[in-house]
Amino acid sequence: ALLVSFLAAFGFANEVFAFLARPLAAAMGGAEGGRLIYTRLFEAFFVQIKVAFFTAIFFSFPVFATQIWRFVAPGLYREEKQAFLPFLLATPPLFLLGAAMGYFLALPVAIRFLLGFQKEAGGIALEALPAIGDYLGFVMQFIMGFGIAFLLPVLLMILERAGIVTREQFRNGRRYAILGAFVIAAVLTPPDVLSQFMLAIPLILLYEAALIGMAITGRRRARAAAARNGATAASAAE
Repeated sequence: ALLVSFLAAFGFANEVFAFLARPLAAAMGGAEGGRLIYTRLFEAFFVQIKVAFFTAIFFSFPVFATQIWRFVAPGLYREEKQAFLPFLLATPPLFLLGAAMGYFLALPVAIRFLLGFQKEAGGIALEALPAIGDYLGFVMQFIMGFGIAFLLPVLLMILERAGIVTREQFRNGRRYAILGAFVIAAVLTPPDVLSQFMLAIPLILLYEAALIGMAITGRRRARAAAARNGATAASAAE
């Protein structure tokens, strides 16, 4: 699946990269004003390969997820399958939501901030001439960083479902979670306050959403356990 997706994506690598370069072109004055350079003869070629590879991973992920589930599912009990299948199904939408926010909202803000350093210093003009490979790495850092960060609720709920950490522990550690959200935002975004808040605030909201999800699933498990105990007591009485 990965090989077939890669071969198909390689034919559209230029179109995919053009889509990724839109925020830079818009920040630099439109399609006529934007310019990317490459300083090594093979750099542009390897950028096309990287774009095709990332695109192939994106489109072949459902196949990977299905194969992983088919491998793991036979070893799970029915209750375990019902518990972990929703987490698997929630992963792609949350990743897409985070990646879309990183591309459409945070990336343009970060690019405009970084291009704001173009000026004259001591009679010398400072002009941004980003290399094509560096720009691709910068964009993928934003897309992958935001996408993975939005998987936080899935990770937290899996930890709670597995009994590694309880909901009360997550609630008591809320202040550390808020601090961690801003630390992650500081690492993944440029040093401007707006882009950092654009990642930190959603992370905090997703943390709270995970706590709500834990409460809902906890009540469902409690009702199911009570029903099983009631059925067991009734059969024992008979």
